[in-house]
Amino acid sequence: MTSSATRTAPTGLNQLLPGKSREARRVKTGIPELDEMLRGGFMEGDAVLLAGSAGTGKTTLGLQYLVNGVSKFNEAGVYVTFEELPDRIYRDAGNFGWDLRRMEEENMFKAVCTSPKLLLESANIQDETIREIRPKRIVIDSLSHLTMFVEQGGFRQEAYRLIMQIKTRGISSLLLWEASSAGNSMMLTDVGLSYLVDCVIMLKPVEIESSIRKALAVLKMRGSDHDKHLREFEITPTGVKIASAFANYEGLTSGVPRKVASEKFMEMFRKASDSR
Repeated sequence: MTSSATRTAPTGLNQLLPGKSREARRVKTGIPELDEMLRGGFMEGDAVLLAGSAGTGKTTLGLQYLVNGVSKFNEAGVYVTFEELPDRIYRDAGNFGWDLRRMEEENMFKAVCTSPKLLLESANIQDETIREIRPKRIVIDSLSHLTMFVEQGGFRQEAYRLIMQIKTRGISSLLLWEASSAGNSMMLTDVGLSYLVDCVIMLKPVEIESSIRKALAVLKMRGSDHDKHLREFEITPTGVKIASAFANYEGLTSGVPRKVASEKFMEMFRKASDSR
């Protein structure tokens, strides 16, 4: 189910078209904290890039987006994978209590295992599956695999073709991207992919006091405001759970986190008080 939110047109346009307004529809992820960060959810029909290094939870978040679409909003979904077999997908989802087989039997979910080469050679993306279940959501895991089958410099064109195929069918897409951490900075993509998508979400591991924690941030959301904070999240037995922002630290994305000055002062104050 999508929700509606009214956005007022510019003042000059309002004068030309009195009483007219543009209605923007949202596609909720079903994760309350994330939908709050997105000001109600993704914009309907948008292409969303979910970037992160290995082990950050991209696949889990992608599956949860589809499962919530079925169970909470009655929206069918397709999961396209280039590396996992269906049995492995069903097994991993079952660990979170998600019964993908049942959803598939109800014609609300479809796992498509293919190769990047076949996807690139096909004139249209899985037309049979699209006609069969009429999905409103699709996850591609992952777009990074296409780079192995496209000549250098041609990836952006192929990615654009794929994204537009999905958009013209009115499907909201979540495109997973394997991003590597280079030095102290995280390179989302070196091929200009971020310019082709409407929204970019980053998942990143951060080390704080000798402990590895996970961080999530909305880096870009075309046509909408969004939360600007870096938030901690964890993968629980029921899926992704987003917590509060890293209020007491700064420099997390640089790879050199440090406590903010106010927190350092409070820590010094507490130590002084304890020593009395």
